[in-house]
Amino acid sequence: MAGVLTCRSLVGNFRRDFEFLPVTQIRTPSLSQLRISRLHPSPRVAVCRKESADFVGRRSSSEVGKEIQKCYELIARLGRGVVYLGSSRIDPYHPHYIQAFELGREIAKLLDCTTWTGAGPGLMDAATKGALEAGKPVGGLKIGREATEWIASSIHPYLPPETYLTCRFFSARKHGLVDAAVRNCDSDRTAIVAFPGGVGTLDEIFEILALIQLKRIGSKFPVPFILMNYDSFYSRLLGFLDDCEHYGALSKGELASVWKICSDNHEALAYLAEFYGLSTNLDYMLN
Repeated sequence: MAGVLTCRSLVGNFRRDFEFLPVTQIRTPSLSQLRISRLHPSPRVAVCRKESADFVGRRSSSEVGKEIQKCYELIARLGRGVVYLGSSRIDPYHPHYIQAFELGREIAKLLDCTTWTGAGPGLMDAATKGALEAGKPVGGLKIGREATEWIASSIHPYLPPETYLTCRFFSARKHGLVDAAVRNCDSDRTAIVAFPGGVGTLDEIFEILALIQLKRIGSKFPVPFILMNYDSFYSRLLGFLDDCEHYGALSKGELASVWKICSDNHEALAYLAEFYGLSTNLDYMLN
């Protein structure tokens, strides 16, 4: 019964399987379309989700271990670099998509390293395409069931199959995304960049923050962690964390020591350039 298409009733207590997505998410626009895309209302269509009942190996720890090893092998082959976290639901005409595309492009040029994402749509797609335009390598650790229209397939729509891995287990994917940012020598240039996102993005943000905070990320050298607070997206969350300090759940300045909050791309690039002691014309890069 794997891959059965189900359209349940929209009445009563049944979960809705119809999800309204912008038409612009159905086909990813070309780079030329991306450059001229700005805020435009998008027509919306109903998409019926394809559910998979194939959970073979879910109870087997060895299966998870094997998948983690595959993640490590892919990272070893493509090289560590910058890991991007972010919403899979943002369409290519949203200003955050444009900003994520530009930042992915410029960081790839600045650090000259591999760009890693969850190989999904939305802001992950923006960072991937930015790095590709910069002519730098990209890698992806895709999950078999994303939050948008790519859930129906384990095949990425444009990345070569040797550059990404489709994971069955979230734990394996998380292990891989952390390992992709590890710095084993001082010359390694890696980072973690968190774009605006929902529950999945917040899960990844706080799990990685906890690893850094407890010094369990497995990195011999510090890894810069940047939270992109576009349009004050995370301001209420940051206010909540301030309250945590007020009530004693966090020590004063505890989080400030493990991440950098940036409101725009220029600030993020300046921080990375300073972190790695690089001299560059940031105004030129962003024009």
